[in-house]
Amino acid sequence: MGARPRLWRESRVALDTAALLRSPTWLARDIAQGDGRPVLLIPGFLAGDDSLGLMTAWLRRNGYWTKRAGIRSNVDCSNAVIGRISDRLDEMAQFHGGKVAVIGQSRGGTLARVLAVRRPDLVAGIVTLGSPLLDPLAVHPIVRAQVYAVGLLGTLGVPGMFKASCWHGSCCKTFVGDLQAAFPGDVGFVSVYSRNDGIVRWESCLDPAAEQVEVPSSHCGMAANSNTFDAVAAALTAFRGVEDEPAPDHRLAA
Repeated sequence: MGARPRLWRESRVALDTAALLRSPTWLARDIAQGDGRPVLLIPGFLAGDDSLGLMTAWLRRNGYWTKRAGIRSNVDCSNAVIGRISDRLDEMAQFHGGKVAVIGQSRGGTLARVLAVRRPDLVAGIVTLGSPLLDPLAVHPIVRAQVYAVGLLGTLGVPGMFKASCWHGSCCKTFVGDLQAAFPGDVGFVSVYSRNDGIVRWESCLDPAAEQVEVPSSHCGMAANSNTFDAVAAALTAFRGVEDEPAPDHRLAA
């Protein structure tokens, strides 16, 4: 699917960050008024919650109520991770009394898509950043080797890491099916991608169910790029009508 990503493009992460911190998007305080609306952020492969620290700080400064996914390094079994994130989503929805917007970078975006398919009653919309939604292994060979290395370690018994069976066996068969399933029509979906992505083949980000937004950034720098922040602000504004719908109170059902 397309040409191999050019890994050297990831060297521009510092430039993306420096440009963001000088941009009107970062400095302004009225570009994305959150009014306390909830946003859940999910980091990418090998990354932890801190990788989305700039975006978290910006969202909070603009009035959003954010919660991290609770991930130190996103290398665990997809089914295990999605279960824990789903619990956080439920807690946020119950506390807020409405649906939650979800932002996921790279692998975090694939988790966000599955979360929306499984819990459309709790998800107002998702924004995926450089996420290989059509083929999770459509990445640079060096990164694919890292995926296989984690799978090998997990298979050998290292705790907290996914196993080879998570993708090729029955372990995550349901997860893979949900990743490929039809996306709920009443849940917002924006896929942000870059042709300058040095890790993910950008074509794999073009999920037909999503509104696709192109930004001029590297893969890792996508969470520190002013154009990405503008896209996120627009998406969260578009999700507002859905967020105001009350989330089901499962405690009453129990």
